[in-house]
Amino acid sequence: MRKRKLSDILLNSITAISSSITIVLLASIFIFVFKEGLGALSLGMFTQPYWSENYYVSIPQSEGEYVLDTELDEDVYYSSKHGIALRDDLDPQHEAIIVIDYIHPDSSFNALTNKTSGPLEGTEIIINEGMIIRKISYLGTNGVVRSAGPVVKQDAKETVETLEKSDVLSEAFIQSQGGGILGSMIATLYLILISLIIALPIGIMTAIYLNEYAKFHKMAPFIRSSIELLTGVPSIIYGLMGVLVLFPITSAFGANGTSILLGGMTLAVILLPTIIRTTEESLKVVPQNFREASFSLGANQTQTIFKIVLPSALPGILTATILGIGRIIGESAALIYTMGTFINDDPNLLHGATSLAVQIWSIMNGEQPNFALASAISIIILAMVLIMNISVKTISRKLFKRW
Repeated sequence: MRKRKLSDILLNSITAISSSITIVLLASIFIFVFKEGLGALSLGMFTQPYWSENYYVSIPQSEGEYVLDTELDEDVYYSSKHGIALRDDLDPQHEAIIVIDYIHPDSSFNALTNKTSGPLEGTEIIINEGMIIRKISYLGTNGVVRSAGPVVKQDAKETVETLEKSDVLSEAFIQSQGGGILGSMIATLYLILISLIIALPIGIMTAIYLNEYAKFHKMAPFIRSSIELLTGVPSIIYGLMGVLVLFPITSAFGANGTSILLGGMTLAVILLPTIIRTTEESLKVVPQNFREASFSLGANQTQTIFKIVLPSALPGILTATILGIGRIIGESAALIYTMGTFINDDPNLLHGATSLAVQIWSIMNGEQPNFALASAISIIILAMVLIMNISVKTISRKLFKRW
């Protein structure tokens, strides 16, 4: 009796310790991600591209004073001599930048000319509030061209004070804000759409065949074993399979290299085992009485499956769908080979792009990894998966009550 009690205490202690270690590890991961990424989260991440555009422009001569005709925040500094207001901010890398907050309608900054060599040289450049000032060149008292702005370690206040002392501005280097995830979000939505369109019908029909038609067929165990085997195959092997097997199919549609279409088709193959297994388990829990009652009313097997069994198993099918979407959002290894790693701000089905997970890989694979932006994207992925899980559980509960 004493030996059994000691054994129970030991087993319970091991269980408690293991659970505690798991909770601590998960909590540590969440704390690190939120600590690093929460400050980088902003609405601009969802609306702006990743790559910024650079503008090297010439500034015409200012004419008189530009009286401020609007109210600005306390941390915004206005140059009445040149009609531009600047403020300090931080970019996604948490580096200090100077942002244009306001431009007077009559300011010379509304009549900038492109100085970059090329076909657009000499054309008018329109800049907007929210763009970043990297450098402004002006003529000093002795006629020497000098610089103001971050290039000489000035903040917004110091830059405006310099502009107020300068009558003639010659040129400026202005940059649009980047570091966004708009392109990767669109590419991820494309992936979800393509993968589910292909995988859901095939997976559901396969599950129906295994559970309803081939329940006692001698090949059914072999098919199930093969599906189980596919579940354990590393995703990077699926990526190689996509390049070798599926690329000829996508090239027929005009995709001559890595593409969202190729990535979506590869992910569809990855999702099949999960969808088949989850759907089959959902079909198994449908009471046999439902089938027998349908048969007794004169319905055939096909009518029974699609009008009685399948609707009853819909909550499980929704679970399979949400598991598939979660796998799509978090997948990266297979997509590196099939979609590429270049962050595309204008994704197209027939060209390469990055999902949110691959964008994390891309920005962490450079010479200067951006932990803040990677953590911010991780928070977005976690939030998306959480929202989808809650939504599916809510819908499943309502459908369960209804049926």
